[in-house]
Amino acid sequence: MLAILLALLAGALFGLVGVVARRAIRAGGSPEVGAFAGTTVGAAVAVIAALASGVGPGDVHWHELWPFLAVGVIVPGVANVLFNLAVRAIGPSRVGVLVGTVPLLSVLIAMVALDERPDPVLWVGIVLIVAGGAVLAWDKSRPDGYKKIGVPLALVCAVLFAGRDNVVRWAADGRHPPPLAAASATLIAAAVGAFAYLLVARRDTLVAALLPSYRRFTLPGVCIGAAYIALVEAFDKGGVSLVAPLNATQSLWSMAFAWVLIGRRSEAIGPRLIGAAVLVVAGSIIVGIFR
Repeated sequence: MLAILLALLAGALFGLVGVVARRAIRAGGSPEVGAFAGTTVGAAVAVIAALASGVGPGDVHWHELWPFLAVGVIVPGVANVLFNLAVRAIGPSRVGVLVGTVPLLSVLIAMVALDERPDPVLWVGIVLIVAGGAVLAWDKSRPDGYKKIGVPLALVCAVLFAGRDNVVRWAADGRHPPPLAAASATLIAAAVGAFAYLLVARRDTLVAALLPSYRRFTLPGVCIGAAYIALVEAFDKGGVSLVAPLNATQSLWSMAFAWVLIGRRSEAIGPRLIGAAVLVVAGSIIVGIFR
């Protein structure tokens, strides 16, 4: 029961991240510097939770953590920057639907890179996810400030998240660090990755934008940290086939939070967008159960 509640909480928090980030960006926050600020806040939340739970240096070994550190630099490190840019361009609801295709992309990558052969039932989930993407493409309504560049940015995020799942799965085989230590390592590395991006792309404006970004992106950062904590604890207490489908509901959570906190009209949430989200989530649940 606890694993179910934690998985649902993780899905809700991941869905909330894009919405509160959108509000921070609308308030004048830089999506790129905000990604770094939010990630450092999330890392601090995870480290505090790990220390409070009694996880100490003696409980953590380098050979167990290196996959999470290595992957975290790119995902969620650089990926969070692209995620915020996508949210600014097309809104959190549409980003949520596109990122919801991660289970499909993860399976396709595993088929090519890890030579996996999916269960035939998986193809039902894959068809549903593809149908959801088609419905989203068919939806001609647009939120305020819509820019087409957000679609490829969101899809790149989805590819990065899917690649992360497979790399960690391959590299972390036989390694079982304390869940909160793994979450902390991932988010610390993510902060390093986001900072490296800023040094290359936004060095001139970084110092001036840093303090305002911390003010605006503290809440998204807390949501990121709490989401990762809930997710790793859920995986620790329940199997992937239980946790992954429930976490996949984040697309619907994103739309629900956007409806309440931003507004249905401002986000241009209509029947087609809702239908696309339902199809993608349904397909993701099937993929999560039968993979």
